[in-house]
Amino acid sequence: MGEPRSGMNGSDEAASGWTRARALRAAAAGGLLAAGGAALGAAGGLRTSAAAPSQRQDAEILNVFLLLERVQDAFYKDAVRRGRLRGELLEYARTVGAQETEHVAFLVERLSGAADPAPRTDFGDVPDGDESFRSTAIELEEATIGAYIAQGANLTREEVGRVAGLVSVEARQAAWIRDLAGQSPAPNAADPPGDPADAVARLRDRGFLR
Repeated sequence: MGEPRSGMNGSDEAASGWTRARALRAAAAGGLLAAGGAALGAAGGLRTSAAAPSQRQDAEILNVFLLLERVQDAFYKDAVRRGRLRGELLEYARTVGAQETEHVAFLVERLSGAADPAPRTDFGDVPDGDESFRSTAIELEEATIGAYIAQGANLTREEVGRVAGLVSVEARQAAWIRDLAGQSPAPNAADPPGDPADAVARLRDRGFLR
């Protein structure tokens, strides 16, 4: 990952910075439990999801999660394919992109034939620059986490347990890219729910979804 970062306090500060970033990478690769799964208890809502949990509603909600995961998957694949990223950002895109691919496969399997078609995506020149890549990755990760938090409690009990593991991984991914952007990996004691419909609308407004 390159040389440890140096600072005013010398090697001790550099070592602590390196350790923090390395720990975040290890967590994102899969292993540590993180806050996030518990947040599935928060109520939120698709504007069409006011009914009691049911298999039909599960399919609707899981398809929203699938859409957001597919956008992330496409974004990271596009960024790696273009070959502009280097160092830690390239490591992040490869590692997290592989995880998003697994999330997509998991949700398609859970939907058992009821999965919506994959969307058409277009990220323009966003993946070409380090700053635009970082800011967009943060936006996509936070939007996905917000959707899981908002809608998790509207799933049937079986599906809540199955998707909880995805939420914890998304939280670690967000922490990793926030750290690479020089932001706090955990800015809130508890993440707020986000309206999935608003998240999808923003993706369309930015031209990422066609």
